Amino acid sequence: MEGPEAGPGVGFDASWLTHANLPGLDYPGMVLGRKKDTPDDSLAPTSTISADDVGQIDVTGKGRPTPTRKEAEAKNRRPLVQSDPKIAKAEQRKASSEARTRMNEAMVTGDERYLPLQHRGPQRRFIRDYIDARWSIGEFFLPIAFIFVIGTLLVNNRPEFAFPLIIALYSIVAIAIIDAVLVGRRVRKRLAGKFGEEKLQKGGVMYAVMRSFQMRPTRMPKPQVKRGEFPV
Repeated sequence: MEGPEAGPGVGFDASWLTHANLPGLDYPGMVLGRKKDTPDDSLAPTSTISADDVGQIDVTGKGRPTPTRKEAEAKNRRPLVQSDPKIAKAEQRKASSEARTRMNEAMVTGDERYLPLQHRGPQRRFIRDYIDARWSIGEFFLPIAFIFVIGTLLVNNRPEFAFPLIIALYSIVAIAIIDAVLVGRRVRKRLAGKFGEEKLQKGGVMYAVMRSFQMRPTRMPKPQVKRGEFPV
């Protein structure tokens, strides 16, 4: 395409810029310079949500409120198994202390849930109640033995008094052993009659004998019955 020739000293002829010479001018919106963006109405949203539609949206979902971001982050930061040894040991000590506290309270109140394993069960409870309801020779053995030891030291230079004291002490030991054997047999017979011979727990007789040799105030678990209140 040839334009008009411009000779020396002659200005530029703008009449040459016609639609025939520049076909691009026929396009609508074609301007010299940057093209401006215009919003397209076809891209605008055409659907709306009415108030009735909002009421029909299912908001129940999981049946619980969605946790906040802060709660979710706190949950993710808390591990299932504590990785810090110091924190793990502190938590373990706290749990052990709480367990000991519950066990000590159960030894006083007789709560079966927190008693040590050797004291749990209806048969162990029956044995304790039976021993605590009677007078046993064995529970006075330690005080009597202490008195005899002091008496022997006081009459150490007088054999005529020391020998009878020793004989009396051995006699009390023999009587306490005989009483314990008889108690063990009675306890076993009563347990068999109440719970059945085939369901008896092992160690019941020894459990009764050992408790009969303990002074009543020092027995653990603490007695839950008074003297004469034998279990049925």
